[in-house]
Amino acid sequence: MLIRSYLYSVAFFSVTAVMAILCAPFALGGHRGVMIVVKAWTGTLIGLHSLITGTRHEYRHLERLPPGGFIIAAKHQSTFETLALVPLLADPAFILKRELTWIPVFGWWLKLAGNIAIDRGSPTVALRKVIEGTRAAVTGGRQVIIFPEGTRAEAGARPDYKQGIAQIYKSLDVPVVPVAHNAGTVWPRKARIHRRGTIVVEFLEPIPPGLKPRDMVQKMERDIEAACDRLLVEAAARGDDLPMTARARVAELAASEASGRKAEGLADDAKA
Repeated sequence: MLIRSYLYSVAFFSVTAVMAILCAPFALGGHRGVMIVVKAWTGTLIGLHSLITGTRHEYRHLERLPPGGFIIAAKHQSTFETLALVPLLADPAFILKRELTWIPVFGWWLKLAGNIAIDRGSPTVALRKVIEGTRAAVTGGRQVIIFPEGTRAEAGARPDYKQGIAQIYKSLDVPVVPVAHNAGTVWPRKARIHRRGTIVVEFLEPIPPGLKPRDMVQKMERDIEAACDRLLVEAAARGDDLPMTARARVAELAASEASGRKAEGLADDAKA
């Protein structure tokens, strides 16, 4: 995968630079023109990823996406999901770090696409602005993508969900769609070399509005983590080249399952 990974890196930056410059006239078409470029860019990069690295991409339960505006709460392991989710949604917007908008040309496109930038200098002010921006986006029928853990984590690592999404959920009367995937097994964070395997993205059952924020967060985390564990087990069964943290998690799950079966056996013997 070494050569394929470097070829994809070249393609990634080349396509990004060329489209960012040559597609600038589309910005004159307003938000619609900008999103045409953004979807073409992300779709091209995802298509090239499969073509060059040989990675298979699988998307499950797209039918679970509700119409109109809502919140996507996605596991964050890789650059992959920041690209792959965009072509699948009608009019997506990200909640992202303000520093990303400072990147020359690329940051300009992030702003034009109507993403919601976070100024992390003052948490209270930042949260208020995020809630205002998210409300405006979903009212306009957009799908706001949130990574509840805030930063990328290795596939199989212990989760660390933040509580910011609870306040956003409390302030808005829209569903939250949890998204699980195993992208970090193939495209690890901070790694230049991609690994052999299949990336599976699964849209889980939407969480309706109206729950207590704490209950929503607990359900969201429980659903996402259970689905991610299942996808890791599937990847191991396929023979994917899993990174160390993912292999350790699969072994932990196998040991837990074996322990559960043993306990059930002892309980059955006791009843007998």
